[in-house]
Amino acid sequence: MNHSIYSADRSTHLKIVVVALVAGIALAGLGISARSGSDEGLTQTARVIKAGKPVVVTSSDVSLVR
Repeated sequence: MNHSIYSADRSTHLKIVVVALVAGIALAGLGISARSGSDEGLTQTARVIKAGKPVVVTSSDVSLVR
């Protein structure tokens, strides 16, 4: 048994392609079926966020007095 993909024969390459294709289709089907079933009644509204006072964020605990 040869464990190298480079020296594998044509049928081995075909098996690998078929398995990858089936796995890809199964994953896509799972992703589509996991979505919510119905979007009716779910409307999105835009929210307005107003800016407040400026804030300074630092990673040190040193106090600065001016």
